[in-house]
Amino acid sequence: MIDIKHLIKVGAAWMSILYVVCFVGVALFPSLRVGFMKYALHTEITIGPDYLTLSSFVTGLIVWNIVAVAGLWLFAFLFNKIK
Repeated sequence: MIDIKHLIKVGAAWMSILYVVCFVGVALFPSLRVGFMKYALHTEITIGPDYLTLSSFVTGLIVWNIVAVAGLWLFAFLFNKIK
């Protein structure tokens, strides 16, 4: 059995660290975003100018943590239910 609360805490901490590193990376090297879109997401789209503000940082941090928590909860639920 997976301890769901512990998994979610660790996952949220990991997502927060990863998000901060990515945000700082894009702030220091804006071309990283274009490379990520091209090679990781397999697309070349222009999504407009970079909006690197405190509010975009906080909003992104919240959204990505919600996505991480939902994914980890689903993983733990399925892991604990499937025999």
